[in-house]
Amino acid sequence: MIYMVNLFVIAVGTLAIPILAFVASFLLWPSALIKVYYWYWRRTLGLQVRYADCGSYRFCYSYRGKPGMRPSILMLHGFSAHKDTWLTVVKYLPKHLHIVCVDMPGHDGTTRTNAEDYSIQGQVRRIHQFVEAVHLNRKPFHLVGTSMGGNVAGVYAAGYPSEICSITLICPDGIRHQSETKFDNHLQDLEHSNYTINIPLIPTTPEEMEDMFRLCSHVRFKIPQQILQGLVDVRQPHNTFYQKVFMEIVGEKSRYALQENLHLITAPLQVIWGKQDQVVDVSGAAVIVGVLPGCRVDLLDNCGHSVVMERPCRTAKLILEFIITQQDARGGTKKSS
Repeated sequence: MIYMVNLFVIAVGTLAIPILAFVASFLLWPSALIKVYYWYWRRTLGLQVRYADCGSYRFCYSYRGKPGMRPSILMLHGFSAHKDTWLTVVKYLPKHLHIVCVDMPGHDGTTRTNAEDYSIQGQVRRIHQFVEAVHLNRKPFHLVGTSMGGNVAGVYAAGYPSEICSITLICPDGIRHQSETKFDNHLQDLEHSNYTINIPLIPTTPEEMEDMFRLCSHVRFKIPQQILQGLVDVRQPHNTFYQKVFMEIVGEKSRYALQENLHLITAPLQVIWGKQDQVVDVSGAAVIVGVLPGCRVDLLDNCGHSVVMERPCRTAKLILEFIITQQDARGGTKKSS
């Protein structure tokens, strides 16, 4: 249902683990180190960070390229993640494409305000504000969202159809999927306890962090204990905020927002899902097809909820193929990308 968080340990290849383990062995784990790490990979991939101000509200985003023949791509991350979640996928997309990755409301560099902004509809309103601020809707763009971001992306496409030329939803939240997952069982336990027990996606110990990785990823990553502790330490100051967001997106108004708006989506739709997703069951893809039978569905073997981390190259290839196919179908350029 909700996307995993801050997996910078595995974000850009296997060398990350030994390098960070070496640093962690000297007990050097300030938040600045993580910022430098992401700064380095953004620089390597040619992304720049900018801010867009809308009155007293500020959005933080990264981008690469300029609007061109192909549609611009706006990428929305999941719960408690950030714009750099997409670095693994951007790595495999052509450099000439115009790509924008924004921090979702309240996340990372984007302003934190009140709980209303964290409901799915509230996030949709804020993202539309961002789109207008950076003039992304001067012509229709391709929208990508994963997990919570997929819920937001789908509702956005339903509410602003003229702005979207096509859309990709990756393991989207907001669907009444047909089979229960491991996370659904956790959620039921949370509800029965009146949310007094720990939320699996908001870890407070290295052990809980490791459990979250197991929940969100089918691929098993061996992460040193010191790195797990470092990740917990970095997240700890934000846990109260994450709890507020969590309560909003599992609330009555947001939990099935995507399903309630599916019939309003008119743009060509692509669904990408990991077959072993333990957070949002892959049966959700069939639910979407039942409402939008013309959509394209790509199911990935040996892949869990963290599709963009587990299968970034395949994900980038599928998104690009879909964009080109849809543009060519509309009579757009046939030129190879």
